[in-house]
Amino acid sequence: MLTVKAPAKLNLTLEVLGKRADGYHEIRSVVQAIDLCDTLRFEESSQTVFNSSMPDWLPEESLVSKATSLLSDAIGCIAGLNIEIDKHIPLMSGLGGDSSDAAAVLVGLNRLWELDLSQEKLLGLAAELGSDVAFFLHGGTALMEGRGEVITPLPRLSETWVVLVVPVVPREAGKTGRAYAGLDESDYTDGQRTDRLVSVLKAGDKLEPAMLYNVFERTIFKNYPEIYEYRQQMMTSGADRVHLAGSGPTLFTLAGDKAMAEGLYHRLQQQGMETCLVKTLAEREQLD
Repeated sequence: MLTVKAPAKLNLTLEVLGKRADGYHEIRSVVQAIDLCDTLRFEESSQTVFNSSMPDWLPEESLVSKATSLLSDAIGCIAGLNIEIDKHIPLMSGLGGDSSDAAAVLVGLNRLWELDLSQEKLLGLAAELGSDVAFFLHGGTALMEGRGEVITPLPRLSETWVVLVVPVVPREAGKTGRAYAGLDESDYTDGQRTDRLVSVLKAGDKLEPAMLYNVFERTIFKNYPEIYEYRQQMMTSGADRVHLAGSGPTLFTLAGDKAMAEGLYHRLQQQGMETCLVKTLAEREQLD
């Protein structure tokens, strides 16, 4: 049995530059992998079966089944598979869990079937699956451009502790599309916030929480006041700055050190919040 880890991600910056002719939005984002991971296990079988530890996870609604079919069709393989997913990344949370699982499928089956497909070939398949999938073939810290499929690895971010809170709110498929649709031209920026963070990383300087930015925060906090209330509770409990993860609803804050992160984590837990204590991952720690 082959095992592959699938890490979650955070958008440290997420800017929309405008709408493209193909209907997608042009983005510029610094993305960071974190050690909240799903685990996928692969073995050959007489037929293809998907199993997950999370009862609400449905293979027909996941990129996992689509990635399996896409790679099988690309190489003309009809072999059966048993794919087990130990889910830890919450569904539709803004942390990229489904995209990461899809990337893990591409990596896992490339190894299991000894295909020796190049990174370029895998990236081409990733682009067909979704905008975020390509990042998870790199992991670590990266610049994301285009509609999300253009990835440039960046110098690793020094190990940073992060506290996540997943608000208890309804989560429905298609929320990312709705988040983009809720933007107007006043939300578009020129990418300078992202460029500034890229320069900081390349220079090896310290990441300051004030450098973080997410274009969706204005509309999400306005349209979902319950998420905004969670943000306020986190700040009241000692979080410095609180940001939306992707299109939400997960919120996150960077901590100065492990002790500060643990203190905030325990205070939020005591308030009954769904909370995770995580740290950033370097590229070499990703899919192995």
